[in-house]
Amino acid sequence: MGINSSSIARKVAMALSGLFLVFFLAQHFTINLTSVFSPDTFNEWSHFMGTNRLVQALLQPILIFGVIFHFVMGFILEIKNRNARNVKYASYKGGANASWASRNMIISGIVVLAFLVLHFIDFWIPEINTKYIVGDMSGMHDGEFRYYHELQEKFVSPLRVGAYVLAFALLALHLWHGFASSFQSVGFNNKYSKALTKFAKVYAIVIPLGFIFIALFHHLNHNH
Repeated sequence: MGINSSSIARKVAMALSGLFLVFFLAQHFTINLTSVFSPDTFNEWSHFMGTNRLVQALLQPILIFGVIFHFVMGFILEIKNRNARNVKYASYKGGANASWASRNMIISGIVVLAFLVLHFIDFWIPEINTKYIVGDMSGMHDGEFRYYHELQEKFVSPLRVGAYVLAFALLALHLWHGFASSFQSVGFNNKYSKALTKFAKVYAIVIPLGFIFIALFHHLNHNH
């Protein structure tokens, strides 16, 4: 059965795309965390990611496709699940049968998607404009560390920082259920399952909190 006709295939595809994005999130967090300790290192790593041909021509398109695919598949699964719920059980008691995170994946997913759009507007679109429309890369790595300076500027506004904090709080809820359940969706069920589930729960808390810490750090330590 094809991906459009098989519920299992859709769930597996959703899980695999989610695991791919989890890996990218960890890589993105690692680079951003260096901005707290070393502007030099952050600028160098950002410059590499922004100019390396393999990253730009291959990995970046794959990432964009992965993001779009994951969220489109999420909406498809939500619609399929809603259509399948033709019978309402009187005994159903919300959180007694399922966690808030698992029952509201679509809500947290929509907020995370909105955050990604904001993030693209903040960082990716200006960089694409500089590289391919303006065509001037001279300021990308010189002077006051353009990448680092740009990062700090984005976290001056308390409203923007608040939006980031809210988005990552909901990302934590999204990961809390999604990351752990992805292993089950791909059929990974052995003696390591419990350890992986615990790892997924820790990841769901630590990584979003780490991003929140970075945003607050630059907001409070901005060089005016």
